[in-house]
Amino acid sequence: MAAEAGRRRTFAVISHPDAGKSTLTEALALHARMISEAGAVHGKAGRKSTVSDWMEMEKARGISVSSTALQFNYHSEETPEDQINVVNLVDTPGHSDFSEDTYRVLTAVDAAVMLIDAAKGLEPQTLKLFQVCRHRGIPVITVINKWDRPGREPLELLDEIDERIGLTPTPLYWPVGIAGDFRGLLRRGEDGAPSEYIRFTRTAGGAKIAPEERLTPDDALAREGSEWETAAEESELLSATGQDHDQEMFLAGQTSPVIFASAMLNFGVRQILDTLVALAPAPGPRKDVTDKPREVTDPFSAVVFKVQAGMDTAHRDRLAFMRVVSGVFERGMVVTHAQTGKPFATKYALTVFGRDRNTVENAYPGDIVGLVNANALAPGHTLYTDKKVEFPPIPSFAPEHFSVLRAESASKYKQFRRAVDQLESEGVVQILRNDVRGDASPVMAAVGPMQFEVVAARMKAEFNVEARMEPLGYALARRTDAQSAVELGRQRGVEVFTRTDGVLLALFSDKWRLQYIQKEMPELTLEPLVAAGDQ
Repeated sequence: MAAEAGRRRTFAVISHPDAGKSTLTEALALHARMISEAGAVHGKAGRKSTVSDWMEMEKARGISVSSTALQFNYHSEETPEDQINVVNLVDTPGHSDFSEDTYRVLTAVDAAVMLIDAAKGLEPQTLKLFQVCRHRGIPVITVINKWDRPGREPLELLDEIDERIGLTPTPLYWPVGIAGDFRGLLRRGEDGAPSEYIRFTRTAGGAKIAPEERLTPDDALAREGSEWETAAEESELLSATGQDHDQEMFLAGQTSPVIFASAMLNFGVRQILDTLVALAPAPGPRKDVTDKPREVTDPFSAVVFKVQAGMDTAHRDRLAFMRVVSGVFERGMVVTHAQTGKPFATKYALTVFGRDRNTVENAYPGDIVGLVNANALAPGHTLYTDKKVEFPPIPSFAPEHFSVLRAESASKYKQFRRAVDQLESEGVVQILRNDVRGDASPVMAAVGPMQFEVVAARMKAEFNVEARMEPLGYALARRTDAQSAVELGRQRGVEVFTRTDGVLLALFSDKWRLQYIQKEMPELTLEPLVAAGDQ
């Protein structure tokens, strides 16, 4: 079992919107031979859509809204023939409105690939998600993408990473050719000296794996001339400033291996996979609610990090994604749901590749497994056998947008209620209620307004319910208690609600109203929730 866990690499890609995350996910699947052609995020002639972006809203807008898990086997050219790694790639939403969903995914991975646009450098959402990785102790591999387009100087990009997030970049490969003229990669050896040149050839539309030509440094100089000389000089300069890879410092979160790539052209993608397999950590122990580590060799346990319905329109089922933490999962085994103490049968267990599914018989620590019709499960829940364990819950973010939700037709109230319960249990939005508004007009609370659009689209597509939304004039929420709620309910610009999990939330019209009440009535309980930027 320890050997099986050692073969696993479970990671997520984090980035700002439009940095190329879905394109990279598709390119990684192409290099792992899971698909024969890489799809495009935006419909280009002759290119199908990406596998990971399966929702109609994702295809229409060219963004990732949902999280999907891709599992594939991968054999690096530099590992023994019998050593095949199992890669679990959890695709995450890139848009900031869905940062809560991304945070849940980051509780389930052992490493992250930080994708940076070569022209734009570090962007706000990338910075925010990197801070989550730092908080959780997740080592980060940096990929500077879109090197086939005009962009910034490579050394300038490295300086920005060092200065803005305090992470020392240690390039493993260095680009030959300026941004916009991407010819290949110089592989850095000892002391930054070039060990080889990997030259890429474009394919039609970038839909196929780009052919690679391996050249010695002398042959590279003869082929590329001054471009190779520049790359070699810059590589040696990096060594002079201490920017060579150190595995211990990488795992400690102090350094980050760097690779330059073009996901659209499939340049540098194999090098990303090889780096993940060689350097990213295998699954290790995970601390439970008592702060005791759960070893990978302990009896089976898993944590649910995502619940998604509507993936299979023919069956209207609900899929709970769980990360195996310890032990061996066997399909059909009866496990215990830690939150209720009740048994849970795992007859329908799947590996998920975008929208495609395959039955899984066994899974090991690090694997992502989808459980079908898991109506009792929610993000943060624990499953186990034999030895009781419960892992810490996943916190909810502080909502910043609020809207009243109503069914357009009273005749469809039952479907409306079912849809609201479904989407709330998945964590798409938080649902708030109080006696004044009643069950017919629940209030949705979300980190970003696009979450409301997802709710409306899915209610129509999956439940055939037209919904009407009316924005509420509140800007922030604080946790309170029953005693304080009585006084808060009398205040202007404040409304108290009960969240589905029983937590009382006080909504305020603006920060000045909150500050005034805190100053005038300091005895009231007003606790901040986890905010999107300060995990």
